[in-house]
Amino acid sequence: MSGAVTLIVDDEVQIRRFLRISLEANGYTVHEVESGKEALNEAGILRPDLIILDLGLPDMDGLEVLRRLREWSKTPVIVLSVKGQDHVKIAALDAGADDYVTKPFSVQELLARLRVALRHAHPETDEAPVFQAGDVSVDFTRRVVTKSGENVKLTPTEYALLRLMIQNVGKVLTHKQILREVWGKEYEEEVHYLRVYMTQLRQKLEADPARPEMLITEPGVGYRLVAKA
Repeated sequence: MSGAVTLIVDDEVQIRRFLRISLEANGYTVHEVESGKEALNEAGILRPDLIILDLGLPDMDGLEVLRRLREWSKTPVIVLSVKGQDHVKIAALDAGADDYVTKPFSVQELLARLRVALRHAHPETDEAPVFQAGDVSVDFTRRVVTKSGENVKLTPTEYALLRLMIQNVGKVLTHKQILREVWGKEYEEEVHYLRVYMTQLRQKLEADPARPEMLITEPGVGYRLVAKA
């Protein structure tokens, strides 16, 4: 999305400058603030296409900023933080972050994550309802899954899990998010259910289930579906 308006929320001048230079060089329109209060005000006025949010802000916890944003905004939020612990990532994703990038980071990785977030926010409505990743194809209209042209039989739960992952392609989903969507809120802590079904899906869809290339584990956090041509 060329010219996407991006709000950078970070109290480090050097980081903001680095992000501005990198993003503007790739066609983004950049605005920046250094505090949580400014972020909430600017997000309401500017209505950006993307928000890059640091968790360690001087006046307000970044997670609180995220929770307040999610009360009224669906703008994609990429959390950028030095805090790489699993529980922090999970808290950010559960609070509504679309993705989490740990400092230090590569510009190319960040740009890729931004593109994914924009695609989720602005889906192509005229595309055929068919998902393709390598030799795996999913026809949502007919509820047909094939691998190398051969039909793959999925249980209703396996299909629901795969559909959820495809709907969030490229995005990290936490264990709790997946369990809530597929099994229901009362199953949010039953991670073993999810592991069993993810193993079954990999056995049916991956070329090498022991080294998955599509259904990727984010250790201690959840899963991400990667669509390779």
